[in-house]
Amino acid sequence: MPYADPLSDEAIAERLGRLTDWQREGDTIRRTVKLKGFRGAVAFVNAVAEAAEAANHHPDITIHDYNRVSLVLTTHASKALTFRDFDLAEQIDALVPA
Repeated sequence: MPYADPLSDEAIAERLGRLTDWQREGDTIRRTVKLKGFRGAVAFVNAVAEAAEAANHHPDITIHDYNRVSLVLTTHASKALTFRDFDLAEQIDALVPA
């Protein structure tokens, strides 16, 4: 299956089970991360931006409540969830501070 082809519901459920705190909403997956203060949130966003640039796949990112970062992933070109979304979500999970 090509990397940017839409995944089946079964494949989405299987990949979602490997992630931390991501939820499916239609053709997107979402996660909110609580960080230590505003600077921690900005540092996390910068780390996510580096990973996204390297993957050439870019999430929607919002900082709110000064220390929370919400992320939304989908493959816009496919208008669906693909391997690209889940691979980047795994990378993002690895960036969340302990």
